[in-house]
Amino acid sequence: MERIIRAHEVGQYVYCARAWWLGSVKGLPSANMEELAAGEAAHRRHGREVSTALLLSRLAYALLVLAALLGLGWWAGWW
Repeated sequence: MERIIRAHEVGQYVYCARAWWLGSVKGLPSANMEELAAGEAAHRRHGREVSTALLLSRLAYALLVLAALLGLGWWAGWW
């Protein structure tokens, strides 16, 4: 069975082939686990912020369409 090499592994290999070999082939844990955990937390936080921004953007567009429809309705009723 062939092993799948993930994109982060390619990046790790390009940065340091020995570190990739120690972690991926030998299975040794990284020495900077605290930094890795902090990076994962930062990525999760950023993902939540992006999701919230997307939701708020969609809500803003929906409110804009609603305001336009109400405005058209008011204008049509005024004539």
